Amino acid sequence: MTNVETTDATGLGEIEVGAARINVDDKRMINARADVNQLLPMKYTWAWEKYLAGCNNHWMPTEVAMQADIALWKSKDGLTEDERQMLKRNLGFFATAESLVANNIVLAVYRQITNPECRQYLLRQAFEEAVHTHTFQYICESLGLVEGELFNMYREVPSISDKDAWALKYTQHLEDPDFKTGTPEADTAFLRDLVAFYVIFEGMWFYTGFAQILSLGRRNKMVGIAEQYQYILRDESIHLNFGIDCINQIKIENPHLWTPEFQEEVRGMLKEACELEVKYARDTMPRGMLGLSAQLCEQYMHFITDRRAQQIGLQPIFGETENPFPWMSEAMDLKKEKNFFETRVIEYQSGGALDWD
Repeated sequence: MTNVETTDATGLGEIEVGAARINVDDKRMINARADVNQLLPMKYTWAWEKYLAGCNNHWMPTEVAMQADIALWKSKDGLTEDERQMLKRNLGFFATAESLVANNIVLAVYRQITNPECRQYLLRQAFEEAVHTHTFQYICESLGLVEGELFNMYREVPSISDKDAWALKYTQHLEDPDFKTGTPEADTAFLRDLVAFYVIFEGMWFYTGFAQILSLGRRNKMVGIAEQYQYILRDESIHLNFGIDCINQIKIENPHLWTPEFQEEVRGMLKEACELEVKYARDTMPRGMLGLSAQLCEQYMHFITDRRAQQIGLQPIFGETENPFPWMSEAMDLKKEKNFFETRVIEYQSGGALDWD
Protein backbone atom coordinates (compact mmCIF):
# COMPACT_ATOMS: atom_id res chain seq x y z
CA MET A 1 0.00 0.00 0.00
CA THR A 2 1.22 3.54 -0.74
CA ASN A 3 2.67 5.42 2.20
CA VAL A 4 0.11 8.12 2.94
CA GLU A 5 2.72 10.27 4.66
CA THR A 6 4.51 10.84 1.34
CA THR A 7 1.52 10.61 -1.00
CA ASP A 8 0.08 13.69 -2.65
CA ALA A 9 -3.67 13.17 -2.66
CA THR A 10 -4.65 16.52 -4.16
CA GLY A 11 -3.26 16.13 -7.66
CA LEU A 12 -1.45 19.46 -7.25
CA GLY A 13 1.93 18.13 -6.16
CA GLU A 14 5.11 17.88 -8.19
CA ILE A 15 5.18 15.48 -11.12
CA GLU A 16 7.04 12.32 -10.19
CA VAL A 17 9.21 11.97 -13.27
CA GLY A 18 10.10 8.33 -13.84
CA ALA A 19 7.57 7.05 -11.33
CA ALA A 20 5.88 3.73 -12.00
CA ARG A 21 2.69 3.80 -14.01
CA ILE A 22 -0.54 3.70 -12.03
CA ASN A 23 -2.47 0.47 -12.33
CA VAL A 24 -5.99 -0.35 -11.23
CA ASP A 25 -4.88 -1.91 -7.96
CA ASP A 26 -3.18 1.36 -6.96
CA LYS A 27 -6.45 3.29 -7.07
CA ARG A 28 -8.38 3.86 -3.86
CA MET A 29 -11.12 6.18 -2.63
CA ILE A 30 -8.84 8.00 -0.15
CA ASN A 31 -5.12 8.13 0.63
CA ALA A 32 -3.97 7.07 -2.84
CA ARG A 33 -1.40 8.61 -5.17
CA ALA A 34 -3.13 11.27 -7.28
CA ASP A 35 -0.22 13.18 -8.76
CA VAL A 36 -1.84 13.57 -12.19
CA ASN A 37 -5.40 12.46 -11.44
CA GLN A 38 -5.30 9.67 -14.02
CA LEU A 39 -8.77 8.67 -15.20
CA LEU A 40 -7.58 5.50 -16.95
CA PRO A 41 -7.25 2.70 -16.12
CA MET A 42 -10.68 2.96 -14.50
CA LYS A 43 -11.53 1.11 -11.30
CA TYR A 44 -14.96 2.31 -10.14
CA THR A 45 -17.25 2.05 -13.14
CA TRP A 46 -20.24 2.93 -10.93
CA ALA A 47 -18.85 6.44 -10.52
CA TRP A 48 -18.31 6.88 -14.25
CA GLU A 49 -21.82 5.62 -15.02
CA LYS A 50 -23.27 8.20 -12.65
CA TYR A 51 -21.25 10.92 -14.35
CA LEU A 52 -22.63 9.87 -17.74
CA ALA A 53 -26.18 9.70 -16.35
CA GLY A 54 -25.82 13.22 -14.97
CA CYS A 55 -24.65 14.50 -18.35
CA ASN A 56 -27.54 12.78 -20.11
CA ASN A 57 -30.00 14.35 -17.68
CA HIS A 58 -28.90 17.91 -18.29
CA TRP A 59 -31.56 20.59 -17.86
CA MET A 60 -31.85 24.30 -17.08
CA PRO A 61 -34.62 25.95 -15.06
CA THR A 62 -35.32 28.56 -17.72
CA GLU A 63 -36.58 25.76 -20.00
CA VAL A 64 -39.64 25.45 -17.76
CA ALA A 65 -42.51 27.88 -18.34
CA MET A 66 -43.64 29.76 -15.25
CA GLN A 67 -46.66 31.66 -16.63
CA ALA A 68 -49.26 29.46 -14.92
CA ASP A 69 -47.41 29.63 -11.61
CA ILE A 70 -47.13 33.43 -11.81
CA ALA A 71 -50.86 33.78 -12.50
CA LEU A 72 -51.77 31.47 -9.65
CA TRP A 73 -49.40 33.17 -7.22
CA LYS A 74 -50.81 36.65 -8.07
CA SER A 75 -54.39 35.43 -7.89
CA LYS A 76 -56.03 36.41 -4.60
CA ASP A 77 -57.64 32.99 -4.18
CA GLY A 78 -55.04 30.96 -6.06
CA LEU A 79 -53.39 29.45 -2.98
CA THR A 80 -54.35 29.30 0.68
CA GLU A 81 -52.27 31.18 3.23
CA ASP A 82 -50.97 27.86 4.55
CA GLU A 83 -49.90 26.84 1.05
CA ARG A 84 -48.15 30.17 0.52
CA GLN A 85 -46.24 29.92 3.78
CA MET A 86 -45.24 26.33 3.05
CA LEU A 87 -44.05 27.24 -0.44
CA LYS A 88 -41.99 30.22 0.71
CA ARG A 89 -40.32 28.31 3.53
CA ASN A 90 -39.73 25.36 1.24
CA LEU A 91 -38.03 27.62 -1.29
CA GLY A 92 -36.18 29.40 1.51
CA PHE A 93 -34.60 26.19 2.75
CA PHE A 94 -33.63 24.93 -0.69
CA ALA A 95 -32.33 28.31 -1.89
CA THR A 96 -29.31 28.15 0.42
CA ALA A 97 -29.18 24.40 1.13
CA GLU A 98 -27.98 23.68 -2.40
CA SER A 99 -25.09 26.11 -2.01
CA LEU A 100 -24.13 24.49 1.30
CA VAL A 101 -23.89 21.14 -0.48
CA ALA A 102 -21.84 22.73 -3.27
CA ASN A 103 -19.46 24.30 -0.74
CA ASN A 104 -18.94 20.92 0.89
CA ILE A 105 -18.18 19.27 -2.45
CA VAL A 106 -15.72 21.93 -3.61
CA LEU A 107 -14.04 22.83 -0.32
CA ALA A 108 -13.98 19.45 1.42
CA VAL A 109 -15.00 16.31 -0.45
CA TYR A 110 -13.16 16.87 -3.75
CA ARG A 111 -9.90 17.63 -1.94
CA GLN A 112 -9.93 14.35 -0.01
CA ILE A 113 -11.27 11.89 -2.61
CA THR A 114 -8.23 10.53 -4.45
CA ASN A 115 -10.10 8.60 -7.14
CA PRO A 116 -10.38 10.39 -10.51
CA GLU A 117 -13.61 8.67 -11.61
CA CYS A 118 -15.28 9.93 -8.45
CA ARG A 119 -13.75 13.36 -8.92
CA GLN A 120 -15.18 13.43 -12.43
CA TYR A 121 -18.66 12.85 -11.01
CA LEU A 122 -18.09 15.44 -8.27
CA LEU A 123 -17.38 18.04 -10.94
CA ARG A 124 -20.69 17.19 -12.58
CA GLN A 125 -22.50 17.29 -9.24
CA ALA A 126 -21.02 20.68 -8.37
CA PHE A 127 -22.45 22.04 -11.64
CA GLU A 128 -25.84 20.49 -10.87
CA GLU A 129 -25.87 22.17 -7.45
CA ALA A 130 -25.27 25.46 -9.26
CA VAL A 131 -28.23 24.69 -11.55
CA HIS A 132 -30.41 23.98 -8.52
CA THR A 133 -29.41 27.29 -6.90
CA HIS A 134 -30.16 28.96 -10.25
CA THR A 135 -33.60 27.32 -10.12
CA PHE A 136 -34.54 29.02 -6.86
CA GLN A 137 -33.28 32.37 -8.15
CA TYR A 138 -35.43 31.85 -11.27
CA ILE A 139 -38.52 30.97 -9.18
CA CYS A 140 -37.94 33.92 -6.85
CA GLU A 141 -37.59 36.33 -9.77
CA SER A 142 -40.56 34.85 -11.68
CA LEU A 143 -42.98 35.09 -8.75
CA GLY A 144 -41.68 38.46 -7.59
CA LEU A 145 -40.83 37.15 -4.13
CA VAL A 146 -38.92 39.27 -1.63
CA GLU A 147 -35.34 38.25 -2.31
CA GLY A 148 -34.05 39.17 1.15
CA GLU A 149 -36.77 37.11 2.82
CA LEU A 150 -36.21 34.02 0.70
CA PHE A 151 -32.44 33.95 0.78
CA ASN A 152 -32.14 34.82 4.48
CA MET A 153 -34.54 32.24 5.90
CA TYR A 154 -31.55 30.17 6.98
CA ARG A 155 -30.79 33.04 9.39
CA GLU A 156 -34.34 33.89 10.40
CA VAL A 157 -36.39 30.66 10.55
CA PRO A 158 -35.18 28.46 13.45
CA SER A 159 -36.17 25.12 11.90
CA ILE A 160 -34.10 25.98 8.82
CA SER A 161 -31.22 27.47 10.83
CA ASP A 162 -31.03 24.34 12.98
CA LYS A 163 -30.63 22.04 9.97
CA ASP A 164 -27.99 24.18 8.28
CA ALA A 165 -26.02 24.66 11.50
CA TRP A 166 -26.16 20.92 12.23
CA ALA A 167 -24.72 20.09 8.82
CA LEU A 168 -22.02 22.77 8.85
CA LYS A 169 -20.38 21.40 11.99
CA TYR A 170 -19.52 18.22 10.08
CA THR A 171 -17.66 20.00 7.30
CA GLN A 172 -16.08 23.10 8.86
CA HIS A 173 -12.83 21.47 9.98
CA LEU A 174 -12.55 19.59 6.67
CA GLU A 175 -12.42 22.96 4.92
CA ASP A 176 -9.25 23.75 6.85
CA PRO A 177 -6.45 23.86 4.23
CA ASP A 178 -4.25 21.87 6.59
CA PHE A 179 -6.75 19.03 7.01
CA LYS A 180 -5.84 15.82 5.22
CA THR A 181 -6.83 12.21 5.47
CA GLY A 182 -4.29 9.52 6.30
CA THR A 183 -4.92 8.86 9.98
CA PRO A 184 -7.83 6.88 11.46
CA GLU A 185 -9.12 10.06 13.12
CA ALA A 186 -9.03 12.13 9.93
CA ASP A 187 -10.42 9.32 7.79
CA THR A 188 -13.29 8.89 10.24
CA ALA A 189 -13.97 12.63 10.15
CA PHE A 190 -14.17 12.51 6.37
CA LEU A 191 -16.49 9.50 6.42
CA ARG A 192 -18.67 11.30 8.97
CA ASP A 193 -18.88 14.27 6.60
CA LEU A 194 -20.01 12.05 3.74
CA VAL A 195 -22.78 10.62 5.92
CA ALA A 196 -23.89 14.10 7.01
CA PHE A 197 -24.12 15.60 3.55
CA TYR A 198 -25.02 12.70 1.27
CA VAL A 199 -27.12 10.41 3.47
CA ILE A 200 -28.75 13.09 5.63
CA PHE A 201 -28.70 16.46 3.89
CA GLU A 202 -29.47 15.22 0.39
CA GLY A 203 -30.93 11.83 1.28
CA MET A 204 -33.31 12.85 4.10
CA TRP A 205 -33.73 16.60 4.48
CA PHE A 206 -34.80 17.27 0.89
CA TYR A 207 -37.61 14.73 0.93
CA THR A 208 -40.22 16.62 2.98
CA GLY A 209 -39.78 19.48 0.53
CA PHE A 210 -40.15 17.19 -2.46
CA ALA A 211 -43.35 15.71 -1.03
CA GLN A 212 -44.80 19.17 -0.41
CA ILE A 213 -44.14 20.59 -3.88
CA LEU A 214 -45.03 17.44 -5.77
CA SER A 215 -48.28 17.34 -3.80
CA LEU A 216 -49.04 20.84 -5.07
CA GLY A 217 -48.27 19.71 -8.62
CA ARG A 218 -50.61 16.73 -8.31
CA ARG A 219 -53.40 19.22 -7.63
CA ASN A 220 -52.48 21.24 -10.71
CA LYS A 221 -51.00 24.02 -8.58
CA MET A 222 -47.59 25.62 -9.22
CA VAL A 223 -46.98 23.12 -11.99
CA GLY A 224 -43.83 24.84 -13.26
CA ILE A 225 -42.17 24.69 -9.86
CA ALA A 226 -43.31 21.08 -9.45
CA GLU A 227 -41.73 20.19 -12.79
CA GLN A 228 -38.43 21.76 -11.75
CA TYR A 229 -38.55 19.87 -8.45
CA GLN A 230 -38.96 16.63 -10.40
CA TYR A 231 -35.75 17.38 -12.25
CA ILE A 232 -34.01 18.26 -8.97
CA LEU A 233 -35.32 15.04 -7.42
CA ARG A 234 -33.92 13.07 -10.34
CA ASP A 235 -30.51 14.72 -9.84
CA GLU A 236 -30.59 14.23 -6.09
CA SER A 237 -31.40 10.55 -6.47
CA ILE A 238 -28.09 10.05 -8.25
CA HIS A 239 -26.24 12.33 -5.79
CA LEU A 240 -27.55 10.21 -2.94
CA ASN A 241 -26.63 6.91 -4.53
CA PHE A 242 -23.18 8.17 -5.47
CA GLY A 243 -22.59 9.19 -1.85
CA ILE A 244 -23.80 5.84 -0.56
CA ASP A 245 -21.52 4.03 -3.00
CA CYS A 246 -18.59 6.18 -1.84
CA ILE A 247 -19.31 5.45 1.82
CA ASN A 248 -19.65 1.73 1.24
CA GLN A 249 -16.49 1.59 -0.90
CA ILE A 250 -14.48 3.43 1.77
CA LYS A 251 -15.82 0.95 4.32
CA ILE A 252 -14.65 -1.96 2.15
CA GLU A 253 -11.17 -0.49 1.73
CA ASN A 254 -10.89 0.74 5.33
CA PRO A 255 -12.84 -1.73 7.51
CA HIS A 256 -11.04 -0.48 10.61
CA LEU A 257 -13.04 2.76 10.38
CA TRP A 258 -16.45 1.08 10.60
CA THR A 259 -16.21 0.27 14.29
CA PRO A 260 -19.25 -0.59 16.43
CA GLU A 261 -18.76 2.76 18.18
CA PHE A 262 -18.78 4.69 14.90
CA GLN A 263 -21.82 2.77 13.69
CA GLU A 264 -23.70 3.80 16.83
CA GLU A 265 -22.57 7.38 16.29
CA VAL A 266 -23.95 7.30 12.74
CA ARG A 267 -27.22 5.84 13.97
CA GLY A 268 -27.40 8.72 16.44
CA MET A 269 -26.77 11.19 13.62
CA LEU A 270 -29.60 9.71 11.57
CA LYS A 271 -32.00 9.82 14.50
CA GLU A 272 -31.09 13.40 15.40
CA ALA A 273 -31.38 14.50 11.78
CA CYS A 274 -34.79 12.87 11.52
CA GLU A 275 -35.98 14.83 14.57
CA LEU A 276 -34.78 18.09 13.00
CA GLU A 277 -36.67 17.30 9.79
CA VAL A 278 -39.86 16.50 11.71
CA LYS A 279 -39.49 19.88 13.45
CA TYR A 280 -39.18 21.50 10.01
CA ALA A 281 -42.32 19.68 8.80
CA ARG A 282 -44.28 20.97 11.79
CA ASP A 283 -43.00 24.48 11.16
CA THR A 284 -43.91 24.50 7.47
CA MET A 285 -47.24 22.68 7.95
CA PRO A 286 -48.80 23.62 11.29
CA ARG A 287 -52.12 22.43 9.85
CA GLY A 288 -52.84 19.64 7.40
CA MET A 289 -53.11 20.47 3.69
CA LEU A 290 -52.70 18.89 0.27
CA GLY A 291 -53.17 15.45 1.77
CA LEU A 292 -50.12 16.07 3.97
CA SER A 293 -49.64 16.68 7.67
CA ALA A 294 -46.70 16.96 10.03
CA GLN A 295 -47.69 13.62 11.55
CA LEU A 296 -47.66 11.87 8.16
CA CYS A 297 -44.35 13.54 7.32
CA GLU A 298 -42.92 12.19 10.57
CA GLN A 299 -43.94 8.67 9.56
CA TYR A 300 -42.49 9.32 6.11
CA MET A 301 -39.18 10.46 7.60
CA HIS A 302 -39.04 7.37 9.81
CA PHE A 303 -39.51 5.28 6.66
CA ILE A 304 -36.77 7.14 4.79
CA THR A 305 -34.38 7.16 7.77
CA ASP A 306 -34.65 3.38 8.05
CA ARG A 307 -34.05 3.06 4.32
CA ARG A 308 -30.90 5.19 4.54
CA ALA A 309 -29.60 3.22 7.51
CA GLN A 310 -29.99 -0.04 5.61
CA GLN A 311 -28.27 1.38 2.52
CA ILE A 312 -25.07 1.93 4.50
CA GLY A 313 -25.29 -1.40 6.30
CA LEU A 314 -27.02 -0.42 9.55
CA GLN A 315 -30.10 -1.90 11.16
CA PRO A 316 -33.34 0.11 10.91
CA ILE A 317 -33.80 2.73 13.61
CA PHE A 318 -37.58 3.13 13.77
CA GLY A 319 -38.88 -0.10 12.24
CA GLU A 320 -41.18 1.85 9.91
CA THR A 321 -42.06 -0.30 6.90
CA GLU A 322 -44.97 1.64 5.41
CA ASN A 323 -44.62 4.66 3.14
CA PRO A 324 -47.55 6.96 4.03
CA PHE A 325 -47.28 8.71 0.66
CA PRO A 326 -47.61 5.87 -1.88
CA TRP A 327 -48.35 8.42 -4.62
CA MET A 328 -44.74 9.58 -4.32
CA SER A 329 -43.72 6.40 -6.11
CA GLU A 330 -44.95 8.06 -9.30
CA ALA A 331 -41.89 10.31 -9.10
CA MET A 332 -39.62 8.10 -7.02
CA ASP A 333 -39.83 4.63 -5.60
CA LEU A 334 -37.38 4.27 -2.72
CA LYS A 335 -37.16 0.54 -3.38
CA LYS A 336 -35.97 1.23 -6.91
CA GLU A 337 -33.64 4.17 -6.40
CA LYS A 338 -30.77 2.35 -8.08
CA ASN A 339 -32.88 2.07 -11.24
CA PHE A 340 -34.45 5.51 -10.97
CA PHE A 341 -33.39 6.57 -14.45
CA GLU A 342 -34.82 3.50 -16.14
CA THR A 343 -38.33 4.85 -15.52
CA ARG A 344 -37.85 8.03 -17.53
CA VAL A 345 -38.42 8.53 -21.22
CA ILE A 346 -35.73 6.80 -23.26
CA GLU A 347 -34.67 9.73 -25.43
CA TYR A 348 -34.44 13.42 -24.59
CA GLN A 349 -31.96 16.24 -24.80
CA SER A 350 -33.26 18.80 -22.34
CA GLY A 351 -35.57 19.13 -19.37
CA GLY A 352 -38.16 20.92 -21.47
CA ALA A 353 -38.62 17.80 -23.59
CA LEU A 354 -38.89 15.38 -20.68
CA ASP A 355 -41.96 13.16 -20.50
CA TRP A 356 -42.39 11.21 -17.27
CA ASP A 357 -43.88 7.74 -17.32
